Amino acid sequence: MSRPRPSSTPRALAKHAQRFQELKRGLDQLEYFCKGTVQRRMTQCGKSYCECRSDPDKRHGPYFELTYKVKGKTVNVRLSPQAAPLYRAASAQFRKLKTMLQRLEKISQAVLELQSKMAQPK
Repeated sequence: MSRPRPSSTPRALAKHAQRFQELKRGLDQLEYFCKGTVQRRMTQCGKSYCECRSDPDKRHGPYFELTYKVKGKTVNVRLSPQAAPLYRAASAQFRKLKTMLQRLEKISQAVLELQSKMAQPK
């Protein structure tokens, strides 16, 4: 791999530093977050005389659940209809946080690589 030109390295570092700071400011704008997905479910009750068994339009619900994994196991938490939008928004915030952290990590790796090349003796 070729060594970056000395004049381009400080500019590249400055560009990465600026982008890193922009992303960090974005972290301040995050709201409460949680991992998982909110799902809306319609269910059958299992009673032989209930119409939900024969007609999908007559199923019971909607019921809302937050689904996420813990140590490889799926966890389902029943939510009230009022809580579902709150958890849906929190789940979106978690995905946004993960994306931001991935971008911060990528920039950090690029900066560290440039800094280590600058630190090497010529």
